[in-house]
Amino acid sequence: MGFDKGITSVGKSKTKFRKEPKSENVYIKLLVKLYRFLARRTDSAFNKVILKRLFMSRANRPPVSIAKLAKEMKGKAGKVAVVVGTVTNDIRLTDDTGLKFSLCCLRIADGARARILAAGGEVLTFDQLALRAPTGTGCVLLRGPLKAREVYKHFGRAPGVPHSSTKPYTRNSTKSRKFESARGRRGSCGYKV
Repeated sequence: MGFDKGITSVGKSKTKFRKEPKSENVYIKLLVKLYRFLARRTDSAFNKVILKRLFMSRANRPPVSIAKLAKEMKGKAGKVAVVVGTVTNDIRLTDDTGLKFSLCCLRIADGARARILAAGGEVLTFDQLALRAPTGTGCVLLRGPLKAREVYKHFGRAPGVPHSSTKPYTRNSTKSRKFESARGRRGSCGYKV
């Protein structure tokens, strides 16, 4: 007898998302325990999103710079910026007046922490946030650019086919014009696609 290809088929019944973090970090596991409780016992969608992001891999938790935080928190005095990931310093940001806000994140660079505290802001952990805002009231949930990783430049149509701007994997693609950048890539060498 064949396998029923309905809703119970093997392909359709696979779990396609994480139910727990792969990380063995005990602190992450404690946060998961806390936010699993909050997601279940409150009607807040905020807690469900935090829990889902705590499960994510590091590639799916891109870092956020303090410059992006300063831009996003402009005119949002009294609110807490929440980042499920790392907050990094940005030396291109020269004006520290926009850094006076409360921030909650998993990790923060030492330089970024020092600048936020010096500007009169504060840095919270997720267990402190759970006590202060159990349903996420007054919180601004932010995340970094997922497609900023260099590997995404290599995804898409094959390099060399017409209308492709995909970056080829070559030995030295940044400095050398020798590999996959002459014939077919410029009009002076045969043709240009």
